[in-house]
Parts: sequence; C-alpha cells; structure tokens
Amino acid sequence: MPVYDNPRQGATEAFDALRRLAHATRSPQDPAELYEVLGGVLGSVRSLRQVLDQLADAHITHRARAHDDAGNQASGASAALAAADELHQAGTYLDQVESRLNAASTQAGRIAWHPNAPETSTRWISVVFLDGGEADKVLDIISRDGTQTAIDHLAGYDYGEETTQVALANGYVYDAPPRGALDRVAAHGEHVLTYSPLLGHVNLLREYTVAPDPALAEPAQRTAAQNPVRAHATGTGPTSRRVDATDWFARNPSTTAQPRGLAL
Repeated sequence: MPVYDNPRQGATEAFDALRRLAHATRSPQDPAELYEVLGGVLGSVRSLRQVLDQLADAHITHRARAHDDAGNQASGASAALAAADELHQAGTYLDQVESRLNAASTQAGRIAWHPNAPETSTRWISVVFLDGGEADKVLDIISRDGTQTAIDHLAGYDYGEETTQVALANGYVYDAPPRGALDRVAAHGEHVLTYSPLLGHVNLLREYTVAPDPALAEPAQRTAAQNPVRAHATGTGPTSRRVDATDWFARNPSTTAQPRGLAL
C-alpha cells in the first residue's frame, strides 16, 4: 500500500520510479504510448512543483530548530531561509518546464501514429533454366560475347509479371540465387546468371521484392515432383516461347546436377 505520511520513503520511491522511467524511455518501441508517458511526466512535474514549495515552507517553519555544526542557531536559521529561497526559485523554473511540457503534450496529442510499413524482403525467381543443346548456345554466347550479352539474350524469356506468377506457382523462389560448386555467377541489372560450362546448363534469375505474406509459403513448399512439366529445347529462340505453355525452370531428365533447394 502507498505510504503518504513518510516524505523520506516517498522521495526514495519517486527516485526509483524516475530511474525506471529513464531506462524505459531509452528506446520506446511503440510511439503511440508517448503521449500517455508525456502526460505522466507533466503530472510529475506539477507534483514536483508542489513538493518544492512544501519543502521551502518546511525550512521556514522549522528554522528555529536550525543550527550550524558549531551550534549557532542564527547561522542555522539563515541557512534554512536561504535553502527555502533556492527551493522557491527552483519551483519558479519548474513553471517554465511545465509550460514547455504542456505545449509538447498538446502537439503530441495531435499525432496519429500509423503502423510501420510492412518490411519487404528480396527473393530470387527463376526466369529460365536450360541444359543440353539450348544451354550450349548460351554458353557459346558467353564465350564469344560475354555474360552481359548472354543475360540480355536470356532476358527474352522474362515476361514480367507472368513469369513471376509461374515461378511462384511452381515454387521456384529462392533466398539467394542457387548455384552448384561448379557454377559461375554473373549479374546485370535485376538479373543474375548462373552457368556451368562443365555441366552444360545455364539459369537466369530475377530479383523479386515482396512484403512477407503467409500465402506465399505454400507455393514455396511445392516440389518438382508436383510440377512434372519439363523444358524441351526446340532451337526456336526465346521470343517464340510461351511461358504459360512451357515450364522453363525444370531440368532435363538427362542432367546429373544435384537438385536445387527451395526457400521463401
């Protein structure tokens, strides 16, 4: 139970409460609480103003009992009056503090705090995976003209949102571009190319930024066994292919490369 007739205990409890408040306000997580906290601080300052006045009055009231260390009552009474004067002066300064806090509280009361914007995360989706003869053509481009030209060539398979939806539906979404121990990596713009001349495959991926969404977890858990559509090389070039008719991400059954992990 609170004690209201023990000033020493009250001062100790007030000090402890302010220490806790100083610790708690180092990094507030919910700004919507700031107005209420500010109101509590304002009320505390008003109470402190009252405390200072009462302490000053107590020094004046009991000055007849005041003595200095040598036992001089006149000197002790003079010190009591001086202390009372300083306490009154401190209370006057607190009036300014209260005025500023009141203004701050008024402004804080006009704020409507909105939730943080949803955090976005970066994923990578497969645009096209080629092996065999189709991959050899791209590997020849890399050898002859460089990786940037090869990426520009493979970007013809990227149909934007349509490609994104196909990748999400089939679970070809990754935390980082998947690569094997023998794969090489090249980047250009929003695309990343992983390729292996030794294993004879190329894989183009595109950066995909999305807010966390539980609905995306289910497509990410689907496996290649649930999506048996395979890519077949026809030699007709990327622009003649339809993304919705062919799964460009599946490996040819003849490849010996290890399967890639899926994550979202």
